[in-house]
Amino acid sequence: MFASYLIGLREGLEATLVVSVLVAFLVKSDRKDRLPQVWAGVGAAVALSVGFGALLTFTAAHLNHGQQEMFDAVTSLLATVFVTWMIFWMRRAARSLSGELRAKLTDAIQMGTIAVVVMAFLAVAREGLETALLFFASVQGATTSSSPLIGISLGILTSIALGWGLYRSALRVNLTKFFTWTGLLLILVAAGIFKYGVHDLQEANILPGLSNYAFDISSVMPADSWYGTLMSGMFNITPQPSVLETAAWVLYAVPTLFFFLRPQRKRPAAAPPVSVTDPRPAA
Repeated sequence: MFASYLIGLREGLEATLVVSVLVAFLVKSDRKDRLPQVWAGVGAAVALSVGFGALLTFTAAHLNHGQQEMFDAVTSLLATVFVTWMIFWMRRAARSLSGELRAKLTDAIQMGTIAVVVMAFLAVAREGLETALLFFASVQGATTSSSPLIGISLGILTSIALGWGLYRSALRVNLTKFFTWTGLLLILVAAGIFKYGVHDLQEANILPGLSNYAFDISSVMPADSWYGTLMSGMFNITPQPSVLETAAWVLYAVPTLFFFLRPQRKRPAAAPPVSVTDPRPAA
């Protein structure tokens, strides 16, 4: 549930901030008549994301064992690529995100109603599709279907509450620290997803060594214990991983954490603090 909550919170807040920038810009520029068009685009993006998640679930449920293992492996590897790109993209582009969105919305307004709807749709759809793919990949092998759904729902609701609080100036959040800490946790989640993708490839007999275990800590961390379930659910750390699974986890997590934690180049001027009118996170 925690991994799903983290996905919903992180991705949901990114989408919420995008919507907040668009809404605040229209309100400040006295163009409230365009708000229904923005909400139409946002609603279409949400519907597409839910439909994409349902399609992934439906497809996986109608495959045989070998095909399902391959499908799960491909979605896991794609999710790892997308979440890694998203984490580093947000860190690099956060400072200019608000200005770029306002510029695109201004151009869309000049082009007409459909352009505004499409612009809002595209701005939110990317986050929604990433959320659906990442959520699907993260819950593979879950013992229950209700806990991940509850987790991601709570995460999205929390992100909406945070976004609303930022928009109404009722809340002040250090978004730099927020995206840094959630980025770190998501890297560990992504490492587990990558490890699970390798496991699925072994299950599908694409990769060898399924029974060649790197270590066995089942006596210390039983799979049916609460802490074993916690570590497996959050980061896909299992008591009996294969050598290839362990190597995949390490080869992804170590260099990714290194580049993520490496200090960025100093910029000439500090970014302004996050506000209602400019709810963008500092990089």
